[in-house]
Amino acid sequence: MGISIAICETDSDSSLCKVSKTSYVKVYLGSDLKSYEQYAEADNVISGPEAKGALGAEWGAFAKRNRLDPSAEVIYVDKIKNEADRAKLLPFAKKNYTGWVYVDKAPADVARKIIERSSPDDRLTGWDMFSFDEMGETCKKCGLSWDDGRGCIGTFGPENSLLPEIASKNGLSIVANVSESVKTKKVFSTDDAQELIREVQVLREKLPAEGKAMVRRYSGVLDRLEKMGSIALKYKTKFYFV
Repeated sequence: MGISIAICETDSDSSLCKVSKTSYVKVYLGSDLKSYEQYAEADNVISGPEAKGALGAEWGAFAKRNRLDPSAEVIYVDKIKNEADRAKLLPFAKKNYTGWVYVDKAPADVARKIIERSSPDDRLTGWDMFSFDEMGETCKKCGLSWDDGRGCIGTFGPENSLLPEIASKNGLSIVANVSESVKTKKVFSTDDAQELIREVQVLREKLPAEGKAMVRRYSGVLDRLEKMGSIALKYKTKFYFV
């Protein structure tokens, strides 16, 4: 299992993802919707027999035109592409609630109550709603994206990396205790970033004594640690290993 290096990107207002990562869009309440139905996500559905009865003789042509299975048990009205045809069935459809509630559509005080009722594991932020392409494009434009434009989290290396051992021999506590930091979920301060950069400089000086193989193996890691530390200092963010 690998270890990654990351900054706390939402510490900075310069982070292009801060608003989307700190704003909930919808939460899951299951059947516990109570008085929040008006903000709830729902599919407009109608049974096949009901649709056939509503449209009468027109049903055959309707189903063919919209590529519907004439024997379908349930029809999702919102998925019918033809707007005029969709309007014909909508008055007969029933709402099938998914259990999700859009808190971004509710007043602030109501949204707060909805969020409090949900489990932390059942909440989606604006960032969660982004596609991978949208995430990538955002990261490319963001100043906090220290890993060559790919984002603000990058690879440190495998758990059995020898770099912490080398750091320990030289009294460099942050790098020496990376694995322990992962286990304890330690978050380092902006001031620690300055110390990390110093440790990187010392390791660059000491690595040649460990052999050319060590230099080749860990030069890239030291570059990433330094880049991350520099960004953490510039934007005043905390950082961690995971």
